[in-house]
Amino acid sequence: MKRLIALAIGMYLALIWVELTGQTVRPLPGDPLPGITSGEFEEFRLGLGDFTEVETVEDGLGPAFNGSSCAVCHSVPAIGGAGVVAEVRAARRNERGEFVELVPKSGSLFQTFSIPPHTCQPVIPPEANVIARRVPIPLFGAGLVEAIPDEVLLALDDADDRDGDGISGRAAIVTDIATGHRRVGRFGWKAQQATLLAFSADAYRNEMGITNDLFPDEVAFGITAEQMKLCDRIPDPEDKPDRRTRRRAIDNFESFMKFLAPAGRGPIDDAGRAGEAVFGAAGCASCHVPSLQTGPSPNPLFNRKVVPLFSDLLLHDIGTGDGISQEAASPQEFRTPPLWGLRLRRPLLHDGTAATVEDAIGLHGGEAASARGRFLALPADRRAALLAFLKSL
Repeated sequence: MKRLIALAIGMYLALIWVELTGQTVRPLPGDPLPGITSGEFEEFRLGLGDFTEVETVEDGLGPAFNGSSCAVCHSVPAIGGAGVVAEVRAARRNERGEFVELVPKSGSLFQTFSIPPHTCQPVIPPEANVIARRVPIPLFGAGLVEAIPDEVLLALDDADDRDGDGISGRAAIVTDIATGHRRVGRFGWKAQQATLLAFSADAYRNEMGITNDLFPDEVAFGITAEQMKLCDRIPDPEDKPDRRTRRRAIDNFESFMKFLAPAGRGPIDDAGRAGEAVFGAAGCASCHVPSLQTGPSPNPLFNRKVVPLFSDLLLHDIGTGDGISQEAASPQEFRTPPLWGLRLRRPLLHDGTAATVEDAIGLHGGEAASARGRFLALPADRRAALLAFLKSL
């Protein structure tokens, strides 16, 4: 609590400094967007409080869960960042090699923990022959990502590889559970959610076992309805509006991520500047598009802003798939991970198997095989420049 209060005071003083001096304060990881209003900062503060709150059984935690707070998984290098606590997913591939969900309603997630008496702990069944791990994705700059129009991503869609470069990214068309509208997914490893509210609600139910208006049913593989009644005695949905603010926790999570600033760029030297040209020449920018732009918005924080995220937010097969199909994504596809804040993130790739940037590039294949080949063929000085550029992001 003391840490949260100190953080709030520090942010508030920074806002006052901007208002009094007109000088820009470069955001640090975990800071709110520069230019945020006092009202928006209050929403951000409420969201930060819920994001770091440790949930209890009385709050609806469980019966199966992966963490007792959002910050358990999103804390590196600051609250809202990445993490090393991997979730586990499992499925079955049939004799024809087709992906089969073990139980369609439960999806592929198997939570690691459960509440006492632990009779509702999901167990991976023997028929599962696909096991996957996924580490958390950093959330810095998520509000800017949400503000990129669907049309921008659809314009990047090159599923038929019309230009013949071997890159065939496609937009993940999903149903936004909050509105029922068909949208372009952009959040999650598989781009399975289109909005921050849906992303929040999904994680609250699946990762912490707290049901809400968008996801009102408990999910734990292999647990019968009768068992669930004995394990989970809190009426669903468990995420009730606060009596004072009338906001649900998922609303506060949404606000925290919406107003969370991107991780600022690191120091850039001559090698890094030269490396950016190498990055483009090697073909990396075909998927890791340097910047996109938000659409028109009445909020100046999001109105036609350049978003230097280094991603097209499309689904690609680069040979690192985890064998799990989810929403619009096939078992071999992942959303292009944004590279902003890369210098602050380890380990890399969806399962954390790459310890370094070089390791991650070396594991690229599929659509990225040509770019990987060009990287491996680079002379030492140009390769060093490219790595210097990536380490500045």
